[in-house]
This record gives sequence, C-alpha cells and structure tokens, in this order.
Amino acid sequence: EIKRHGMSVLNEQLASGPVWVSTNNVPKYVVMLADDFRRMRHEAFVAETLQAEAEYKAGLGQPTTVAELMAEAMSGLDDED
Repeated sequence: EIKRHGMSVLNEQLASGPVWVSTNNVPKYVVMLADDFRRMRHEAFVAETLQAEAEYKAGLGQPTTVAELMAEAMSGLDDED
C-alpha cells in the first residue's frame, strides 16, 4: 500500500494506532507515532519500576552500590582470561 499510495495512506492508518509493515506478506516493521512510542516507553518504565519495588519489598533484592556491582563485573572479566 505504501509503495502505491505513499505516506498519506500510512498517516491515515496511524490514526488508528501502530501499523504493521510487511515484506512479501511477512510482518517486518511496526510504525507508530512518536508520542505513542514515548508513552509506551514511559509505561514500560513505570511497570518495571513497580515490579522492582515489589521484588525488593518481598525480600528478593539485595541492597548494593555501584562500586560493588562494578567490582563484581570486573571480577567476571578476570575469569574469562
């Protein structure tokens, strides 16, 4: 459709939400409005933050510092040699 009718057809379809773009009848891309993408990323961030807080409150997390995490990561690099 985009090849035949250009961006106007895409803009019309975007009014209803994200648009799947197919190549050889196989979905390959999803096109969405930038504001919708930002909103989706924000909602994902909020959900991940709430999940992390719930896990921490349930005792599933361990308090740590950036320095401790870096030391752990660096010690893993030493093991690879």
